[in-house]
Amino acid sequence: MATLQSDQGATLVLFSRDTEPVLRPMRRALILDCDCYETPVFSPDGRHLAVRGNAYDNSVEVFEFPSLRRVLGLTLGDPSPGYPYPQEWLDSMNAWSRHNLAFGPSSGVLCIGTPDGAVIEIKVDGEQVTEYEVLPGSAVTALASTATGELVVAGGDGTLLVLSRGQAAPARASTAAVTEFLAGTSEASVIDMDQLDLTDGTQTWQPGELETVTDTSTRDPSWLKIRASMNRLA
Repeated sequence: MATLQSDQGATLVLFSRDTEPVLRPMRRALILDCDCYETPVFSPDGRHLAVRGNAYDNSVEVFEFPSLRRVLGLTLGDPSPGYPYPQEWLDSMNAWSRHNLAFGPSSGVLCIGTPDGAVIEIKVDGEQVTEYEVLPGSAVTALASTATGELVVAGGDGTLLVLSRGQAAPARASTAAVTEFLAGTSEASVIDMDQLDLTDGTQTWQPGELETVTDTSTRDPSWLKIRASMNRLA
């Protein structure tokens, strides 16, 4: 199970074991820049995880599981021009639904709904894009996958469609992926950025390493730049 927690301009994606009546978070976690992300979405086979957000862009990030390596990162529409935001850009950004992601039944295929009523299929390796016009003249406001492989599409005009291309049901979730992930981590005694094994899908930080960060580059995420500034002032 994946849950979100925001702190100091960053969002943690915490992975937990569901041992009723409590969740037991693991030490290994993802860290994302900024906040206001939507609920993470796992692929049917459990091999990929998509996160939709954030507060400043219509971002989409896809990570492998259990490696947590980032395999896809894109912005829907135009990227943020910076503050103050032009009204035209705000209108365009707000036209995209925040619930427009779903994995298709084929392994490694992500479906994205658009404000123009289309559903785009993109491989997580970015190699292939296919577009389908499903709701002409009406924005796609939500997508979801069923257990049998159909795609449920909701439109801004109240339309609800169930789409199927006659494909077989999705592969069952990989228990091997979960076993591998749990074997490489342990339960977290506290949820603290300085006590977790963190990755953003590209860089990694072991417990205590963030406490000593003072230098960053222009390519680093804003949360890390903020942390480095705070450390220099300490």
